[in-house]
Amino acid sequence: MHLHKYEKIWLSFGIGSLVVFLLVLGYGAFWQGTHPQSHGITIDSDNVESNEAFKQENLGVTKVDDDKYIVNIVASAFNYDMGKDEEGNAVKTIRIPKGATVLWQVVTKDVVHGFNVAGTNVNMMVEPGYISSIETEMKQAGEFTIVCNEYCGVGHHMMYGTVEVYE
Repeated sequence: MHLHKYEKIWLSFGIGSLVVFLLVLGYGAFWQGTHPQSHGITIDSDNVESNEAFKQENLGVTKVDDDKYIVNIVASAFNYDMGKDEEGNAVKTIRIPKGATVLWQVVTKDVVHGFNVAGTNVNMMVEPGYISSIETEMKQAGEFTIVCNEYCGVGHHMMYGTVEVYE
């Protein structure tokens, strides 16, 4: 079988690209320890309050060390529940000091939601039955908007909050 010169070039390019892809994937999986979200922690989506972290009094920001915080949030029908203030009003702004390490833990009661703190590397898909979590360092001061980046219904555009990173 005779292959044209250009066919040989493109065939070599395709095989080379496949080899590079598999090497990068293997490096990430075996040497870096990257694994899919299937290793996630499960939760009863019909009763998220049964988990200590997601009881109403534990939602929002919890300081665990000098520069370590945990933020627990419950996503549901067009709303991020981030706890209540002293008067019983819903909290829509989370305050974190600059340079703090934050463990974000988010669950949902109903459908798939997104959780994105715009302008940072915090971006998760929140699925019913799982606790989605990511740890990050808040390096920049400013106000960042929390948005749902997975369409969840007609009130999707009303699903937002604010993270204030202060000096």
